[in-house]
Amino acid sequence: MALPLSCFIIAKNEADRIQRTIRAVKGFVDEVVVIDSGSTDGTQALAEAEGARVVFHEWPGFGQQKRFGETQCRNEWLLNIDADEVVSPGLATEIQALFTGGEPTLAVYALPINDVYPGQTKPRLWANDYVQPRLYDRRRVRFKDSPIHDSLDITGMKVGALKGDVHHFSARSFDDQLAKAVERGRYFADHAKRKSPGVLRFRLVFEFPAAFLRYYILRRHFTGGLQGFQSAMIGAISRFVRISRMLEAAERPQERPAEALNQRQK
Repeated sequence: MALPLSCFIIAKNEADRIQRTIRAVKGFVDEVVVIDSGSTDGTQALAEAEGARVVFHEWPGFGQQKRFGETQCRNEWLLNIDADEVVSPGLATEIQALFTGGEPTLAVYALPINDVYPGQTKPRLWANDYVQPRLYDRRRVRFKDSPIHDSLDITGMKVGALKGDVHHFSARSFDDQLAKAVERGRYFADHAKRKSPGVLRFRLVFEFPAAFLRYYILRRHFTGGLQGFQSAMIGAISRFVRISRMLEAAERPQERPAEALNQRQK
């Protein structure tokens, strides 16, 4: 029996993986809603073939797109996953158990989300990538209205923890992973608040080695062999690109209001 739970997914050009994502949840959720921002590869038709309802919404930013997705669901309890993520059977069972006897006790629950390397079918041994609140009651919790942060506003909330994980098939190949890392670093830099050049110069020196150690040791990519080393390096590159671009913007002279007006009038 389907739970009183809506699963919503934001997507663009995910034809090669959207069906796998939907199939992992449609057996226990009441509905699957895909928020598409303009796919040109047939993502919409494939999602509809799996029983999902597809809604077009032009891309406004990460948080805003997910806030829009919340409004398109018919249930109050929501599960948010991305188009490159797959709910594991263990997590599906755990979520169903939460609804035994009625609504879950807490308003929000966090899920472990672990990366799957290109060409692999499951996360590496002892994967420890990140944990995010993704299962929640929208009457009490909502996504932040942010162009760069797709995270829930859980201020003052007690967050439950689930053990079953989401498998994150982020990269189609390591070339794809590197390209996405650079793109993501630039995007975050371009939408970040302007920071002190002095602070950014300091971070530029230490950001790469610190990020590499965080990914390789703390997130345990060392258990992934050579692929784990590559993933940790690419994660560190993304951070380096972000700080480099922020520093470039911070060192660029800011236009005075009168100068900016004159430029617009030319």
